[in-house]
Amino acid sequence: MKNVLTKSKLLVLTSLMALGLFSTSCGNGTSAANIQIPGVSNSAITLNNDSVLIAFVFDSIKLDGGLRYNIPKYPNSYLEISPDLKSAGTLMSISIALKDVANTSLQTLDPQSLPGGRALPGVASGRLPAVAFTIEKFHGVSFYVGPKLFGVFIPLNNLGIGNSIITARYYVSSTRVGNISLVGADANGEHSGLLLMLDLSSSTAQKTIAKAAAI
Repeated sequence: MKNVLTKSKLLVLTSLMALGLFSTSCGNGTSAANIQIPGVSNSAITLNNDSVLIAFVFDSIKLDGGLRYNIPKYPNSYLEISPDLKSAGTLMSISIALKDVANTSLQTLDPQSLPGGRALPGVASGRLPAVAFTIEKFHGVSFYVGPKLFGVFIPLNNLGIGNSIITARYYVSSTRVGNISLVGADANGEHSGLLLMLDLSSSTAQKTIAKAAAI
């Protein structure tokens, strides 16, 4: 009986935490604000002529210096971590060249699920062609690609949602550009993080990708 009560309390606590994450963003269902990400003070996505720039500021991760990494299988893209200029946290910048996304050879990569084996939320098959690699402070970054979408999983601890996976729409200004998921730890207490899936199916995005691929 004690174990049952403990599990019930944990379920209620997790549910309340989830409601807290959504309370400032959902409103009456018409809000275009994004959910709060524990440990992340700022996020931004910028679509340029030939690339997508994704940026997150992690409050609790401290670095004395920065480094830029090449992304395997993405020859024109990079991931960079550095001390954030405006805070004591760490800035992660991910520049994805649309020419790389348009490269059909990426579709032949081995399909992968979330790190640890759980299905990708919002993806019917639960898996997408992907590459994974590890950098300082972030062990197990994964990049996913589909014909009209791109995703990145960033490992992040202490999300406070137990084993849950919470998914919400992600907006730039008032335009929905994809989904963002907070991924709680798995049954082994591992592989928690955030998953950002960008929808590249809009006519504007597809024209931009096609133009970049032709260069």
